[in-house]
Formats: sequence, C-alpha cells, structure tokens
Amino acid sequence: MTTPTHTRGIAVLGSTGSIGCSTLDVIARHPRQFRAVGLTARGNVDRLFEQCVAFRPRVAALLEPAAARELRSRLDGAGVDCEVLSGPEGVAEVAAVGDADTVMAAIVGAAGLAPTLAAVRAGKRVLLANKEALVMAGAVFMDAVERCGAELLPIDSEHNAVFQCLPAGFRRGLEHGGVRRILLTASGGPFRTTPLERMASVTPDEACAHPNWVMGRKISVDSATMMNKGLEVIEAHWLFGAAPDRIEVVIHPQSVIHSMVEYDDGSVLAQLGNPDMRTPIAHALAYPERIPAGVERLDLTRIGTLSFEPPDLVRFPCLGLAYQALRRGGGAAIALNAANECAVERFLARQVRFDRIPVVVEEVLDRLPEGRADSLEEVFATDEHARRLAYGILDRLAA
Repeated sequence: MTTPTHTRGIAVLGSTGSIGCSTLDVIARHPRQFRAVGLTARGNVDRLFEQCVAFRPRVAALLEPAAARELRSRLDGAGVDCEVLSGPEGVAEVAAVGDADTVMAAIVGAAGLAPTLAAVRAGKRVLLANKEALVMAGAVFMDAVERCGAELLPIDSEHNAVFQCLPAGFRRGLEHGGVRRILLTASGGPFRTTPLERMASVTPDEACAHPNWVMGRKISVDSATMMNKGLEVIEAHWLFGAAPDRIEVVIHPQSVIHSMVEYDDGSVLAQLGNPDMRTPIAHALAYPERIPAGVERLDLTRIGTLSFEPPDLVRFPCLGLAYQALRRGGGAAIALNAANECAVERFLARQVRFDRIPVVVEEVLDRLPEGRADSLEEVFATDEHARRLAYGILDRLAA
C-alpha cells in the first residue's frame, strides 16, 4: 500500500444512516489518509452531534432548520468549532465544500438527487450510494459528470463488484472490452421461500429483517420486494452503458458473490466478500489503492456451498416493473421510484399491505402520460405528478 501524499477531505451526505456510519468507521481507521470535513443528516441531532464531536468536521448541515438550531447550540456548549447549516441549500453547500475532494452520496431516496448533483457540478470524486440519482435523472446526471469533470465510483455492493470486474476501458462501450452480460446477484430477501398467500399479512418488522445485510428500513423493504434490485438494474444501465437485455439478475441467497461480468470468450469474473458495506466503501475511498476496511475475512470452506436460481417475477413483480420502466424510457423510471417511495412509506406506517406496493407502482406507470425527462425541471415535475397519483391510489386502497 502506498503512503498517502496528503489527507483526503471527505464530505459524507447522510452521515447518520447505515452507509454514512460505515463510511465514518472506515475513515476512523485511516486518520492519516482521510478526514471528514463535512457531515449532513435529515434530523438526527443526537447522532450527528456525536459524529461532530468525534470527527470535528469544518461544516455540518441538517435538512430540518429546528434540528440545525439545536445542533448549533449543543456544539457551542461542547466547545466544538463547526459551522452548522440548514435546509436543502445547506446540504448542497456541504456537498460542494471546497476542502472536500471526495463526497459520499448516501442520502436515501429522491432527497439525495440535488445535493449529489451539487457534488458532481463541483467536480468532486462522488461515491454514489444514492441509486435514485441515476434512476430519476440518469441522462442529466451522467451528462453533468462528463461536463464537470467529476469522477463517479459506485458504492452499492453489486455495482461496486461489477466495477471491479469490468475492463479498464469500459466507458468507451462494453463491446470494446468484450463484455457480454452484467450479472447482478440478489439474495432474494426475507421472503424468497415464503408461501405467496402469506405475503398479504407481512409486517414492516418482517420485511426489514434481511437475512444477510443490516440496512435502513426503506431499503430493507425494497430488498424484500426486489424493487431494490430493479432500481439497481436501471442504475447499472447508466453507470456502465449497458442495454436492458445485457443486465441479468440472479438469485444468490448466500450474498457472497456480489455480482459478475460475463465476457465474449466465456469467462465470468466475480467479486466475492462477506456482506459488509465497508468493503465497497473502502475500495472507493482509496481507489485505485486497497486499504483494510475492518471486514471479517471470507472463509469459503465454512460457507461450503454457493447456490443460484432465477428470480420469480410472480413473487417479485417489482423487478419486472423496473425492467418495463427502463425499456419505456422518458419519465417512467422517475414514476417507478416515486410511486415506490410513497407505497413503502405507507407500508412502514402500517397503512397499506405489503402486497399492494407493486399494485400501486404498476397503476402509476399505467396512468402516467408519456413525457421527457431531459432537465431537472422535467424530472421534478414528473416526480411530483407520480407522487400525487400514488397517494391518490393509496388513499383509495386505505378507504
């Protein structure tokens, strides 16, 4: 490992979530190589306060103004010199802060799009853990990466695995590197073998009990419906320039192989590791170097067997809907994401059944008029329209 010539400044957007906390864990293991210079959260004052005390960032931001005022007061009382900002503008300012050359984009959902774009437009190295940025605004986002000289590194374990397995010149087109297919692996979540008649009575706690990964509640529900994998298919399309028929999903319950790349000569390259997000985080933070991440070593003799099966689209209709939205283009992927966010929100609040999530998404896609999404204004207009449709459908289902 090469000794770093300077300490890299890191801004962590969504620092109090699971990806943010794992990022700070890796940073703490390498204080000579990385320094957290900016942190943001939605409203978790307690955890952000603890992080500011531990990492002493130059600036922090909370989306909720009242929470920002509380944080400012508590940091002043603790003698911590840290500028505190608030609102979407404050979060975007942290994303573009001058002394951060790297930005971890880990804000969940559509709320992460604007600050992630701010980091891209500032020409940062962006570690992308927010898949909605590409799902909602893939063309706009990738155009900004190109124009602004930003560097984009994927953090999702699947896309990071694909990135590690692709040839160096893949951005010129997969065909130039002899790539035939991208194989995204999926665990199948907690309901891979659950009887279909049980799906209507699934509880939020059951949906969030992922067998292999520790994640936030929203992404855990997406994993349980396999919408998460559908969003990853759309993300892979934009990240790697892959057509829908070159992206295949394979159920792999052990979550040891994180994804694979198949080449024209018949070779299949895979990236393996224990299911711990610190591995892709450390890979992207130090890229192209390799650093310890605090992850337990993989013992294949203890695992013994690796198994694979095709996804069941009757059990997991959200995956099929994602492919449908990707092929349709325009604003379909935006509507897919928005409707899903609304439905998952109501499911977690116990206001709609688990098996109604794909029903809501499909109806929104069916009712959404054809349209373009070539600008942020069009993206947000489609997102707002889809959410109105979704909430109307959810209100009808709850009546």
